Amino acid sequence: MLHSTPYRLKTISDFHRFRGLPAPGHPLISVLDAGQVRWLAGNEPVSMVMDFYSIALKRNPMVKIKYGQLECDFDEGILFFMSPGQILSIGPGEAESQQPGQGWILLVHPDLLWGTALAQRIAQYAFFDYSVNEALFLSENEESIIAGIIRQIGDEHRSNIDHFSQPVIIAWLELLLTYAGKFYQRQFITRKMVHHRILAHLEAVLKDYFSRDTLIETGLPTVQYVAGELNISPSYLSSLLTTLTGRSAQQHIQDKVIEKAKEMLTATDLSVSEIAYHLGFGHPQSFTRLFKSKTNLSPSTFRQSFN
Repeated sequence: MLHSTPYRLKTISDFHRFRGLPAPGHPLISVLDAGQVRWLAGNEPVSMVMDFYSIALKRNPMVKIKYGQLECDFDEGILFFMSPGQILSIGPGEAESQQPGQGWILLVHPDLLWGTALAQRIAQYAFFDYSVNEALFLSENEESIIAGIIRQIGDEHRSNIDHFSQPVIIAWLELLLTYAGKFYQRQFITRKMVHHRILAHLEAVLKDYFSRDTLIETGLPTVQYVAGELNISPSYLSSLLTTLTGRSAQQHIQDKVIEKAKEMLTATDLSVSEIAYHLGFGHPQSFTRLFKSKTNLSPSTFRQSFN
């Protein structure tokens, strides 16, 4: 039966019950063998919202996972991250019972992080906002490193809980997230062909947007709009651009604004105010401030230099 609203899992114990697993050894963290996770009967997808973090490495071509609006077949092992409140849709394939999943799943409840520095820092790890098609593809060596950390977390949370348990688990978790950030930076660089296509597509999207005659009504393009046109998440776009070009998505948009503004200032007789409105600015002063911050010249001074 298809659920019209996502099924909410508030605790890690809820997840264990939902998947037919024994109760977790620790109420706020769990390391699971993906092959032991039981999927629901039938082939209808089930959407769920979990109130805790999930980090998973999975290999199972018979499982389709939809993360937000994007779908991925796990034809190879990839690592992906989810933060509390994100929607996940899972549809088991017909042969899934004959081919169980491979990999592992780490579940971490935010309550585990209370009183630690990681409670604040975890929001800075942008990859928790990445979509599944932007997941981390691990090399064999990288997967070995991550698997070793997961084993340490699993051993610690399954041992007798004492006052050292939380800081030890937090330390391993921070190490895992640090390595994930490092490996993502590597991926941005090594997957050059894919990412160069994204950069070329970005340029085409911005060129098309600023060639329209409707900017007065539509306004300046947002990072969210551009990312949507590229079919990637805004956070992934910004991380990718910062790594490859040293400039954020917003800076790329602003560069295109200035490029178009220079063209209009030198090739038309439109006033500075008219150019500002044509470029999508609600107020000419905002256009002038941006132009001056990027060129060290006011629009009028720049125009005069060409006369």
